[in-house]
Parts: sequence; structure tokens; C-alpha cells
Amino acid sequence: MSLPDGRPVDFLIFGAAKCATTWLQKSLMQTPAIHMPGPELHFFSRYYANGLDWYRDQFGDCDGADLIGEKSNSYLTEPPAAQRLREHFPETRLILQMRDPVQRAYSDYCMLFRRGEVSGRIEDYLDPAVAADQRFLSDGRYGHHLKRFYDLFPEDQILLLAYEDVRVNPHGNLKKVAGHIGYDGQLEPPVQQKVKDKNTPMVPLSLRRVLKPVRAVLDPVRHTWPVRSIRNAVARKVTYPALSPELEAKMTEFYATDVEWLARRNPGLCLNWTVSDAIHRSESQAMS
Repeated sequence: MSLPDGRPVDFLIFGAAKCATTWLQKSLMQTPAIHMPGPELHFFSRYYANGLDWYRDQFGDCDGADLIGEKSNSYLTEPPAAQRLREHFPETRLILQMRDPVQRAYSDYCMLFRRGEVSGRIEDYLDPAVAADQRFLSDGRYGHHLKRFYDLFPEDQILLLAYEDVRVNPHGNLKKVAGHIGYDGQLEPPVQQKVKDKNTPMVPLSLRRVLKPVRAVLDPVRHTWPVRSIRNAVARKVTYPALSPELEAKMTEFYATDVEWLARRNPGLCLNWTVSDAIHRSESQAMS
């Protein structure tokens, strides 16, 4: 399989959702020599039936690019994707950016709450006793999902990054990615602002539902001054259901075994996550 000019995809950011992968993508795309489609294609996970010609068409004019990449977070969590990637791009460089899985799950929940797609009953979505196999908790089992990729790709083709490192050293993280994908040119500075900020004021859900039938008319002019002025006048900050200490403790316990496996498999990876405390506690108890 190849792209329009006969070239393979050089690298793939394959997860994880709510771990600043869009920030990483936009930061890389600031460098003209690196070409990536703007939206997530989800081809190898959800739209494989569209065919390879459809996939090729999504890359547009990439003739002048030194490197071609793609980002689709669903490749990590939807099982067929790993095998399909191995079949078509066996030598592509893979990048997984992770985050404290408890905070990742809560952030994912908040995003869908903001959209009106989940209720305020947070335990229905984040309590492992009732939602262990659902999106919010399951998607953060990085070790579980990574095993599929380790079975199919050499370890040196997979770069693991932490969201927490991006926050303190964005330039350093971007340089790690450049080294992994083989780009030795001059990188543009990384994007400085948050790409998606859950604290941004939003039009109330009730009004969004009223306006839904006319979205096709409003969307093309949403960035014009009159529409922006009206939106700013009615937008309000969203109040999210809180993640209680009790629920956080249950989630921490749920992820502890997975994170322990991940840390032992990758001893050089620094995981400054709350779940690490649970691992250390369990190890201390075992030694006592």
C-alpha cells in the first residue's frame, strides 16, 4: 500500500485519547516538511471498508513533505487496527502518548458531558464495578492495548510518551518525536496554548439543542463578528460533576495492575501518575 506519490506513511500517532495528541499533531504540522491530514481518519479501526483508495485520497498534496504521518487515537483501542497496520505499514514509526489513566478517564467523561452525551451520574461511567468495559475506563488500559502492538512490531518502532512531560517540557517531548520519526531538520516551536480546553465557556446545552436544526446555516459563519458576539454573550462556563476521592481510589485500584505491567515492561519510562502510589503500596505490603 502507498500514498499518491508512492510513499508509505512514515509515522502514526495511534493514541491515546485526551492525552494531548491533537496538540502533538498540530505542533508537528507547523513544520512544513511534515505532512499530516487534519482530522483523524480512523481508517484502520472504523472505516477500513472504505478501501485503500479512500485512505490515499485523505492525504491531499504531500509531494513536498519530507515525512508523512497520521493521527487516529482509535488505533490503540480497537483490536483490528494493529494487525491492519502491520499488514500495510510494517516499518512505520509508532507513537503513543499516555496520561495518568484516572485523569484521562475523567477528562474524557467531561468532554462528553460538555457535549450533552452523558449524564451527571458520574459513577455510571467511571465506577469500575459497573463500567469497567466501557469507553472511559477501558481506553486507559494502555498496557492491555499495547500488547497487541508489541506482538506485531519491534519495540524500537514504538515511542511511549507521557502527557505530564508535555506540560513541563513541550520542546523536549517534540524533539523526542522528531528523533523517533527520523526528522533532523529545524522544528517550528510547539503550539503554546491548549488545543481543547474544558474551561472555555460554552453555549448552554438547552440552547444548542434548539439551534441544532439550523447548524448547517450557522456553522459556515460561526467565526464572523456578529455570530461570535452573540455566542460570547450567551456562553457560560460548564460546571462538571466532581471526581470524588472515593471514586478516584476505586479507579486507581482498577488501573494498578495494568500500570505495573507497563512500568516493568518499560523501566526507562517515568510514570508520574497517581496509580504509581498504589503500585508502591502493593509492593511494600508484599515485602512486609
